[in-house]
Amino acid sequence: MQIFIYSNLHPITRAYLQAQLPAGYQALLAADLPAEQQRLAFEAAEIVFGNPPPEWLAAGSLPRLKLWQLESAGFDRYQGVAVAAPVANMGDYFAWPCAETMVAGVLAYYRALPELLRLQSEARWVGAAVRSRTGLLRGKRVVVLGAGAIGQAVRQQLSGFGCQVRLLARTSPHAELHSRAELLAALPVTDLVINCLPGSAVNFFTAELFAAMPAGSLYASVGRGTTTDEAALLRSLQAGWLGGAVLDVTATEPLPASHPFWTMPNVLLTQHTGGGQPHEAEGKIDQLLRNLARLRAGEPLENQIYLARGY
Repeated sequence: MQIFIYSNLHPITRAYLQAQLPAGYQALLAADLPAEQQRLAFEAAEIVFGNPPPEWLAAGSLPRLKLWQLESAGFDRYQGVAVAAPVANMGDYFAWPCAETMVAGVLAYYRALPELLRLQSEARWVGAAVRSRTGLLRGKRVVVLGAGAIGQAVRQQLSGFGCQVRLLARTSPHAELHSRAELLAALPVTDLVINCLPGSAVNFFTAELFAAMPAGSLYASVGRGTTTDEAALLRSLQAGWLGGAVLDVTATEPLPASHPFWTMPNVLLTQHTGGGQPHEAEGKIDQLLRNLARLRAGEPLENQIYLARGY
């Protein structure tokens, strides 16, 4: 059975995959094929691993396909795609590292680490002046947008700092806030907002919501860049209303070199590294192999999703 791999696997990861494939399975990597042959190989595959271009699926269902394993948790770009075969994503695989990135970025902001790193690069010691501007994460009033795996991991990690954390989600039993009106009412007494929303919530956090946050508060985002009205965020930062922003994701990636975020001292960009973790690629392969075993045994897949329904 042929597995089409649409992912740039490191040679070590390739060897890891080849060593563990069950008998009768053969991996074909898109990177090993000429560009004009890649789509044909995808259409002929029985198993697909990775995130191929959405336009490759525009022609309709793939009759030979038996399993499609995404290498991401998000699948916004494929919503509404008609695929008869079962599809699985990476579930909560990235949740804990994404949450750690947010907590690390927020801590760095409060403890003035970006400024201290700039001073270190200039070999300048001005510690007392920086010390007077440091803050604490301890006891902060936090609203987390989204009550999925990342949002819940953020809350768990912030509990160690004694933060007062509320989650926002329309129907989740884990959330305390369930509507935009409730969010607007909560924001004036919120020190920190952490956005963990999926890409379907386009431009959710608008100028109105930024204006409702207290002066000097902090905004952080690790979900999808498109869920933030970046023009409104930029205006709020430039006006000095928001104290700062920690952004793992932006609407356009890579962020254009001319974008003001690059040079703003109160913006920390972590460049979509939030999900990074040791042996990340091998962990994705492990997910594929587990679902191959489940497929062969006729068992339900891990982290199966339904593209037509959007979840």
